[in-house]
Amino acid sequence: MIRFCYHAIRGDGTVEKKRSWKWGVLLFLAAVLAFSPMQWGQVNQSAGADEEYAGLANQVNQILQDKRLDGALAGVSIRKADSGEVIYDHFGDVRLKPASNTKLFSSTAALETLGEDYQFSTEVLTDGKLSGKVLQGNLYLKGKGDPTLLQEDFEQFAAELKSQGIQKVKGDLIGDDTWYDDERLSEDLTWKDEIYYYGGQVSALTASPNEDYDAGSVIVEVNPGDQAGSETKVTLAPYTDYVNIINKTTTVAAGQKKTVSITREHGSNDIIIEGEMPLEGSRTREWIAVWEPSGYALDLFENALLAEGIQLIGKHKMAMGKTPEESTLLAERKSMPLRELFIPFMKLSNNGHGEILAKEMGRVVSGEGSWDAGIEVMEGVAADLGVDTDTIQLRDASGMSHVNLVPANEISQLLYAAQNKDWYDTFLTSLPVAGAADRMVGGTLRNRMKTGAATGNVTAKTGSLTAVSSLSGYATTKDGEKLIFSIVINNDLTTVTPIEDAIATAIAEYEGE
Repeated sequence: MIRFCYHAIRGDGTVEKKRSWKWGVLLFLAAVLAFSPMQWGQVNQSAGADEEYAGLANQVNQILQDKRLDGALAGVSIRKADSGEVIYDHFGDVRLKPASNTKLFSSTAALETLGEDYQFSTEVLTDGKLSGKVLQGNLYLKGKGDPTLLQEDFEQFAAELKSQGIQKVKGDLIGDDTWYDDERLSEDLTWKDEIYYYGGQVSALTASPNEDYDAGSVIVEVNPGDQAGSETKVTLAPYTDYVNIINKTTTVAAGQKKTVSITREHGSNDIIIEGEMPLEGSRTREWIAVWEPSGYALDLFENALLAEGIQLIGKHKMAMGKTPEESTLLAERKSMPLRELFIPFMKLSNNGHGEILAKEMGRVVSGEGSWDAGIEVMEGVAADLGVDTDTIQLRDASGMSHVNLVPANEISQLLYAAQNKDWYDTFLTSLPVAGAADRMVGGTLRNRMKTGAATGNVTAKTGSLTAVSSLSGYATTKDGEKLIFSIVINNDLTTVTPIEDAIATAIAEYEGE
């Protein structure tokens, strides 16, 4: 024990010599801080690395001296994949915002709870009967969370109804989204984010514009008009009049600057397009989230029915409601199984999929398709995987929330325990692969770590928010040892992904001593 001697003056004026271990510790710390060339937190936090990995620890320590981390906080955890032993820990127990590393929790929970073969379903039902060529009753489109419904699927529904002899519907077309609750946006989502596909509203009845399956969004494309001074040409995919295009753009002479912006007014489906587009200029595209996507899906279905020649002669024609218990099933569509859906979900970091899975888990486990119920399932599965759930805070299932808090050591623990599950191969396959050019292989890592030992080796989930970046996954060293790592950086004011890549590359290139 270090003791520090000092002299205290008694009340009677005499001097007494005293010892205090507290003052000794403070003096020792002050000396270390004064003479150490590195930040104290880095020395202290990495001191647990054993001798076998001392070289790796030194490399990571040096990487963490990058000036881009000045004023930021980095949590780093590295474990042995075979035993789970932590071999490097730099602020690994500090709670940090994980961004899309949150999807590691929603994906593992979905695989554990729902299973690799789980499929979403969408149903077309009626409370009436077919009389000749007329369906005497309402037609219901009942959504059960499927984020993969495309325009062609609504067209297939319409074709099936026509093949059953239905030419007219003497009733209303009703959308049923009651499989989930009616809370459309997670509680921490900002107004700015909810305009775009990555912040789209969550509904049990929804539609996607293409095979990335960004549910509840439309693709708005702007091209130059025929001549300078004319409006630009605007197209929608898929076409729907559920949204209202307000085109305030102008085509200008070739060579002038393009200033086109595409946005949506909060609380409405008015899509505002402004700015100037030069002749022969390249297109501008934006994926815009739809306000109340249940009506969007219902509109696509109505368009498909009309295209098949099926007339709607009901009193109100289109409405939202609940399907009666005794309704008759006319058509059904099942989604791809989760093992396939996990490719666009995790490779492309699809936020909507994470949130839909949370509500689906809540619905399946507790009969409540809500965020609260889904996050409870996520926390339960995390606990079963050895995560200390007393030190984490989950507020959504995609990572969009700035209130999610998870230490790097808990992420690496989750990745360690996942290896022992039957669904691990599906989980691992869904993670982005460093430097792999194929979009559905490399995903969000396809343009990172494109050379060196990390290429095709590092398999990890990325994460990015304003002032937040993360990367967690697996890498194999040059000795053939598989290691697990988690890097979570907060409060950065510049691009810090090169620092994450440097750490992952250091692991991939490491040879034990």
